Amino acid sequence: MPRRSHRRPRITPVRALVAALALIVGVLFVRSFLFPHPPERVAIHPRPSATAPPAPTLAASSVPSTAPTPHRSPAARPTISPALPSGHARLALIVDDCGQWLDIERGYIALPIPLTLAVLPEVRYTTRIADEAHAAGKGVMLHLPMQPISALDPGPGKIVVSMNDETIEAQVARDIDAVPYAEGANNHEGSRATSDPRVMAAVMRVFRSRGLFFIDSRTIATTVAQKTARAYGVPNAARDVFLDDRNTVPAVEAQLRLAARIALKRGSAIAIGHPRPATLAAVRALYPQLEREGITFVLARTLVGIDGKASQSTRT
Repeated sequence: MPRRSHRRPRITPVRALVAALALIVGVLFVRSFLFPHPPERVAIHPRPSATAPPAPTLAASSVPSTAPTPHRSPAARPTISPALPSGHARLALIVDDCGQWLDIERGYIALPIPLTLAVLPEVRYTTRIADEAHAAGKGVMLHLPMQPISALDPGPGKIVVSMNDETIEAQVARDIDAVPYAEGANNHEGSRATSDPRVMAAVMRVFRSRGLFFIDSRTIATTVAQKTARAYGVPNAARDVFLDDRNTVPAVEAQLRLAARIALKRGSAIAIGHPRPATLAAVRALYPQLEREGITFVLARTLVGIDGKASQSTRT
């Protein structure tokens, strides 16, 4: 039997080229079948770093009024009026009807803020509370009893419209002398008397001669007290807010905040309260916050020029 040859067939260049072309055609055919479209190129943006510093915020005043409006504007913020310089939002607290409830009045005196006690003449603790208030650096005023429209008796030392001028002047002088350290006065009741130009002229002649101020408590809209004080050259002002017409702590706090807003807007305000537990509690609780918000508590005399910090009041 003839022996079979084990020699491999010889690969010629032509055969190699045909094999290579066949391989390339096969690869292209498979790719076109598996990937009929080229993959879409997606732009990848880096994620902002959680620790990246925020963009600087421009103050409103540094942005020109003609600056273009951005495509996406931030949510509008409430407009806040610029705070007045320190000491320019002044609030005077006056405590009326003093000389009758010693413990509560001493609670006011113990507060570490300036305030003024308006003391009634010829009542049980007139002299004692005036002495204690003055010793503590508080303001002292006469709370001048004057005739109301109602039949209510305003108490000893009252001024009534049936008095002639000389009697009025003599009674006002006695009332001033009854309250030690009184630098001025405001009216106790007085809706009838403060509406009478003749009566108020007689009152103001005494205050002018004594160099004292007068604050109109404004117990009635027809009052002529402040107008007459101006005419006689008596330093004057008028009450802005009554604190305790409603005798609860929340109501008094609301009125205190109202007085503070007036002071922040206009530069000063006068608030009148009474020796009541709710009023004292509200003032004690709220005064630190009002001071932080820019309120400076002052004595009543400061707002009428006695301290040399203001001229005669022109407030109506």
